[in-house]
Amino acid sequence: MQAKVRTVSFQGIDVLPVDVQVLVAPGNVGFALVGLADKAVGESRERVRAAFRALGLALPPQRITVNLSPADLAKEGSHYDLPIAVGLLAALGVIARESIEGYVVLGELALDGALMRVPGVLPAAIAARAAGRGVICPAVCGGEAAWGGFETANDAGAAPHGAGVEPPQIVAAPSLLALINHLRGKQALPPPQALMEEDRAHYPDLAEIKGQETAKRVLEVAAAGGHNLLMIGPPGSGKSMLAARLPGILPPLEAEEALEASMVRSLAGDLGEGRLSRRRTFRDPHHSATLQALVGGGLRPRPGEVSLAHHGVLFLDELPEFNRAALEALRQPIETGRVTVARANAHVTYPARFQLVAAMNPCRCGHLMEASRACGRAPRCGLDYQGKLSGPLLDRIDLTVDVPPVAASDLALPPPSESSAEVAQRVAAARAVQRERLAALDRKGKLVTVEPDQTAGLLSERARHWSKPRCNADTDGALLAAIAEPDADGRALLARAADRLGLSARAWHRTLRVARTLADLDGSDAVRRLHIAEALSYRRSEPRQSVAA
Repeated sequence: MQAKVRTVSFQGIDVLPVDVQVLVAPGNVGFALVGLADKAVGESRERVRAAFRALGLALPPQRITVNLSPADLAKEGSHYDLPIAVGLLAALGVIARESIEGYVVLGELALDGALMRVPGVLPAAIAARAAGRGVICPAVCGGEAAWGGFETANDAGAAPHGAGVEPPQIVAAPSLLALINHLRGKQALPPPQALMEEDRAHYPDLAEIKGQETAKRVLEVAAAGGHNLLMIGPPGSGKSMLAARLPGILPPLEAEEALEASMVRSLAGDLGEGRLSRRRTFRDPHHSATLQALVGGGLRPRPGEVSLAHHGVLFLDELPEFNRAALEALRQPIETGRVTVARANAHVTYPARFQLVAAMNPCRCGHLMEASRACGRAPRCGLDYQGKLSGPLLDRIDLTVDVPPVAASDLALPPPSESSAEVAQRVAAARAVQRERLAALDRKGKLVTVEPDQTAGLLSERARHWSKPRCNADTDGALLAAIAEPDADGRALLARAADRLGLSARAWHRTLRVARTLADLDGSDAVRRLHIAEALSYRRSEPRQSVAA
């Protein structure tokens, strides 16, 4: 007696097909599981035994062999419980083998036969839908699977198998018993619904911040163009307060962006009730975070903070206090929009198109610019402290702003009249202009075409969308030249500044991106000299020189 069930394995965000082959044959009584399974998969045998016992089923006194094919692919996670159990049920004749054909099965078994939540259901459902298959999963994951592009609202899903109708595309069962009854035509499981998370988040308002008008302006520019931002100032000047108000002025995620961000959260087991949200993620890891915590990886590779912040904001407070190797590892994802974790047996790729916002003190004591409060090592302490940040990392930051201490006279003033809602309207208008411009160029020719990086291996088709430009900060090469060519005065100013400040080619292009955003906020089709001048004022090519001065 034998049966075959289809399930999946995850390699980064890519979904790889796996066949669970079950054979029940005469021989020494035993339950063997082969196919390069890790400890969590190996323990499935005991969970399956206990779940069968809870249902009043007994495994036959025969030799049971479960093969996870392909055998040379590492199998990790508890989602193999349900496909192993379903394969056994089919091999023993409890359910018809035809009833599970055309499905991808995944789920964890509790000892009482209940089906538990597992990570990765959303990317598995999308892959199953692309292959023309349905999904069998736990009921708690049904809403997540419904976002895979299935037609869950049809009437076929309301009828059990064998009723003369097409089987549902998603079977979300609360327990193994309910799944058996459904597959045998004795119980109808309702199709799950794809639900959006209600946006009840309350963001702090910019109107609560007194003073810091320059910093507020730079924050608006960063939000409008998706630019990386570094704030430098003494303790208590409001750097963290400003960063916390950035999500409140960012536009909501588009449908494709929300799906991509939710796929990463699903792999990390962080999708909650399976509801998608259009709110941009704001991740703020502690400065003690390790390299693996930031960029992903580990013994069992998982997405790191840069991937969990995909299409959102990654805020790094006390930037120089982070591990040097962890900071340097940010350089690749900032440029490419994805991070590749290299291991001896595999290369795992995650999307990582995030907006970096960082804050730091000018020195360890924090009062370098205040002679009365600075330590005895000034200005050397500032040189040493900022020297922890490498030039290549700073070169990737578009906007740098000094956040001075707030004077007591400013604290006594009434709150500013401009709120986050007003700033968000200007940001949304600028982003809309950028989307229309990029869409027009995409229709005209090949400027927006994104080819996969050949050095990163063969990426999935969806990976092509990770680096798709969606705002000014994502543009480069011929596309940037097409949208941000300055006028004659602007180009002359940029050339003089590049010669005097020693701007790299990367800094040149990032200055053009910021200038393009400033023009969009002004409602200007052309990038003018004043936009180049303001963009250069936010550029700090060698912060250590300014400290020494």
